[in-house]
Amino acid sequence: MWPVEFGLGVPSRPPAGARGEWIEGFETSLRPMAGSVRSLWVTDHFFRKDGPLYEAWTTLSYLAARWPEQKVGTMVLGQSYRNPALLAKMAATLDALTGGRLILGIGAGWKEDEYRGYGYPFPKASVRIAQLEEAIDILRLLWRERGPVSYQGTYYQLDDAYCEPRPSNELPLMVGGGGRQTMEVAARKADWWNVPDLGFNRYRTKVAELHETCEREARDPATLRLTWFGRMALGSTDSQAKNRGGETWTSENALVGTPARVHGELEKFIELGVSYFMVRLIDQGSGEVREMLTEEVLPGLIQA
Repeated sequence: MWPVEFGLGVPSRPPAGARGEWIEGFETSLRPMAGSVRSLWVTDHFFRKDGPLYEAWTTLSYLAARWPEQKVGTMVLGQSYRNPALLAKMAATLDALTGGRLILGIGAGWKEDEYRGYGYPFPKASVRIAQLEEAIDILRLLWRERGPVSYQGTYYQLDDAYCEPRPSNELPLMVGGGGRQTMEVAARKADWWNVPDLGFNRYRTKVAELHETCEREARDPATLRLTWFGRMALGSTDSQAKNRGGETWTSENALVGTPARVHGELEKFIELGVSYFMVRLIDQGSGEVREMLTEEVLPGLIQA
């Protein structure tokens, strides 16, 4: 139903005191890979302790302008961080300015220290998930209706709102999260679904749960696009790849190994039904690593 495509996760942490290095380093490493990856992805966080971190939407807008051949996406926005009507307007604007290159990923939000640090209320998970569903309803309404649009939800309200220009073609909306309630929202509302940082066996279990959820919600599972986001650590030997992944990124939560091994793992995901991979390539600045990805891992997997 969908072609197999690959996107690249963009590092959001510039070196302390060396902002130019982030821009130059990323552009240098992306250039030889640009023909193999279809999209660029940013995560949505405000801070990690006291290190530098770029804001997601601003970074996304920069990338969309700098790389006009690439689609851009969010992995994934915390729905609480932006009023959903404003987000609908932001997304419609960027989609229009980029000629339809935006993929909007959104989730319920989870990082409590960011909520507290920036003064956002942090309700219990069930409330955040209910807010997510209302936010998606508002996004769809404003993208589809000429207006004025009104909406009276438990958490969000609109009163004669307009969103012009609206997307010419409804942009893909991806829900991220592997919890039961979030998967229920995905089954009811999403075009795409994502759960991050899972090895194949755990991901397969989540897909089975998702398909059961779709059946309960009277949704054909084949209409919900499966995506995978995570790290990839490549090496000329398994030992070298494991060293790149370190203790944090292992075969339990990432793609780790020689190009042949990782190629084989990706084939298993594809057989399961995954058609979009968003990859954070560890040591992306290494020419050897980039060449392994583009010359050995991806050939035979990417479809037109």
